Amino acid sequence: MITKSIKHLLIACSLCCGGAAAFTSCSDMLETDSERQVFDPELNQKTDSMFYAFGILEAMQQLADHYVFQGEMRGDLVKTTAYTDSMLTHLAHFSATTSNRYDSAYVYYRVINNCNYYIAHRDTALYTGATNVAISEYAGVKAIRAWAYLQLVRNYGRVPFFTEPLTKISQIDNNSYPMLDIDGIVSQLAPDLETLSGTPTTNYGRIIFNVGAPNSGGGEKTVASRLLMMPLDVVLGDLYLENNQYSQAASHYITYLTKVTDTPTSPFFSPYTTGRRGGLGGMMGMYSERPSDWDNQSNASITGAIDWSNIFVARNATSDIITYIPMAVNRTLGVTTSLPLAFGYNYYATQTDAQANGLYVDEVQIEPSEAYLALSDSTDYYYFVMATTGLARSEVKSAKLGDQRVTGILRQQTEDNVAKTWIRKYENANIVLYRNSTVLLHLAEAFNRLGMPDAAFAILKDGIGSHLLSEDAAYYMTADTKQALQSTYPLLSAANVAKFDDAPGARIGIHMHGAGMTRDYNGQDYVASPYRLDTIVGLKMKEIAKTYQVAVGTSKEDSINAMEDILCDEYALEFAFEGTRYYDLMRLARHKNAAGLYDANFGSRWLARKLAYKNPVVNLEDKNNWYLPFR
Repeated sequence: MITKSIKHLLIACSLCCGGAAAFTSCSDMLETDSERQVFDPELNQKTDSMFYAFGILEAMQQLADHYVFQGEMRGDLVKTTAYTDSMLTHLAHFSATTSNRYDSAYVYYRVINNCNYYIAHRDTALYTGATNVAISEYAGVKAIRAWAYLQLVRNYGRVPFFTEPLTKISQIDNNSYPMLDIDGIVSQLAPDLETLSGTPTTNYGRIIFNVGAPNSGGGEKTVASRLLMMPLDVVLGDLYLENNQYSQAASHYITYLTKVTDTPTSPFFSPYTTGRRGGLGGMMGMYSERPSDWDNQSNASITGAIDWSNIFVARNATSDIITYIPMAVNRTLGVTTSLPLAFGYNYYATQTDAQANGLYVDEVQIEPSEAYLALSDSTDYYYFVMATTGLARSEVKSAKLGDQRVTGILRQQTEDNVAKTWIRKYENANIVLYRNSTVLLHLAEAFNRLGMPDAAFAILKDGIGSHLLSEDAAYYMTADTKQALQSTYPLLSAANVAKFDDAPGARIGIHMHGAGMTRDYNGQDYVASPYRLDTIVGLKMKEIAKTYQVAVGTSKEDSINAMEDILCDEYALEFAFEGTRYYDLMRLARHKNAAGLYDANFGSRWLARKLAYKNPVVNLEDKNNWYLPFR
């Protein structure tokens, strides 16, 4: 019975919202600069509610491992090994039962119930002068609750929905909580969230996370507090995108980019490196060195760009990351994570053990799949060729050098002819939930389904800026699309266009993060890149026709479907191993089913084909088998 299930969840949470003590227990998670000790903070005070917010964030720590394992083990970018925990193996094979420790709805309901308690008791009519000091925090908590419900419905299909704080068993018995799918969740939460659209993210300043960093004998891990909260418009955009309301999704991503954040671009670029190819004996690419006509100064024009791998370095967390969950640096100080070790890195090794055995372990549980490595290796890299005289660059060429993002997140080593691979995204014990790149690519996904594949491609090729309104620079964009970006979806309206830095170092398309010079160069001479809309879409159409045995035509609908697959590849290259992959595949499959192109179940067949190598124990062409058993 669902009543018993909810009762189990709330008992497991120890009725976490039963009083203020539940929130002030977060002292093992965050320490603030405040010298004031609060024993029973009130939610009608201007500052003390942040302790309740920190309690919610501690609950987020409790679900971090579940989020990543649920999202990646069922995706197409990882594979299991001889050392993989059986619980993870069952997730990967779609054989998980309610006894699986990572099949746990309660970790999300714990967050929801904390949020419900805060929302029910927070006084939002608190002002300092003309400034409402509560509304940003209030909006942030509502965004977290909506995000938690989104994860639940992604994992379970239909879930019990309630917004009242449950503090007594009597509230659970004989309840009539509705079971809602994604459409129901959106209809219940979106109208209320709409009233808070445009609200800035809460910022308490920098805070001390824990003292006693691992492997160092001491130190502190500090966090910019705004990175702990979720922008409401980004979450609201994701809710709409999940159930195919593309116009509403695009509008809220644009609200975030133009009204909420001060850093709406993603200026990262990965120059070509040969580091990974020797490590796997040439398996990961056909070139072991640069082509003979390579311009050795080929990346000099990308002034101001940051190497893509720096996104995941702790000190650069503000560069691209919008929201993440930082885990405790010591088991005695708070909630820790098993993610680094699962990917082969012993984050919690003692200093002595680290010196003796190193931090990379042989018993890697999760490795990159052959599909991920093949995608990365088959990606063209675009490079400059020098003119025969002078300093001008004569053309941009492409070669099968592979996408270079992989070099920033994989560590490879060959011993006794055995290749070992470690995934490095969790070496700082931080779980990334949102990045600027997430918003930009989700916006591209929405634009594409709105009939603007050219706008989606612009985000990959060029980045956002006034150049997209130029006939020469954005020759591949239709007049209708350019008009829509100035009016219906006013990303480039007169009021907004200046918010996007159009300087060469900032104007970088997402695909440039790993694939070189995808945009057309306007330096000393105009040089066109071979990365062109008609070429890339045409190649993808041929691939779809061959892989799925469908008759791909030349209609706009065919182009939209092909562009969606191109975006799916970009999601893999950009967000691999961050916990989003299976959810991306499910969402895109739903888009395809709803569109009805090729057949009404094409999206389900598309998803099943991508996951066939995992030998799932269920038929994934039946969307009822996409979900975990509710526990």
